[in-house]
Amino acid sequence: MKFLSAIKNIALCAAVTVAVPAFSHISLAEGQAPAGSTYKAVFGVGHGCAGSATTGLEVRLPPGFQGAKPMPKAGWTVSTQLGQLARPYDSHGKRVTEEVTLVSWRAANQEAALADAHYDEFVLRGRLPAEAGPLWFKVLQTCASGRNDWSELPATGTSTLGLKSPAVLLDVRSDAAGQHHH
Repeated sequence: MKFLSAIKNIALCAAVTVAVPAFSHISLAEGQAPAGSTYKAVFGVGHGCAGSATTGLEVRLPPGFQGAKPMPKAGWTVSTQLGQLARPYDSHGKRVTEEVTLVSWRAANQEAALADAHYDEFVLRGRLPAEAGPLWFKVLQTCASGRNDWSELPATGTSTLGLKSPAVLLDVRSDAAGQHHH
């Protein structure tokens, strides 16, 4: 009997694990990275807007995310917006006072739009801050009909439990926390 109960528990856990991606909205392929490293942000889009196809994605970059470069996507146009930095920094002997603050992808036509029934990824890379802590990416998903503004932040901490449209969290860890030990 205990054996059957254990099998039922394993099956239930497996079912819950498989079901979780169906509830995801915008997510990062890698949710944590070491401070000061170059990071490839892969934003996964799991659904459209109430059944409508995704036609655009705007990612607002958090302060401290440096040197953002988006990856082009076939069938989509990509653009960036610059903004003045509150805290300029030096990069390769040059003072950086303005930085990419927004990356946008737009479907070139209706055929390129991401159907609600499909999943896709949008990629950019940049350097993470030297200090550990949470980085929140606010994402605006536009669709043929409607939009989803994934920009809610928790009042305290990093739990997005209870938020209807949470921003995307990257957990930037100290070098020691990001290392893998055997």
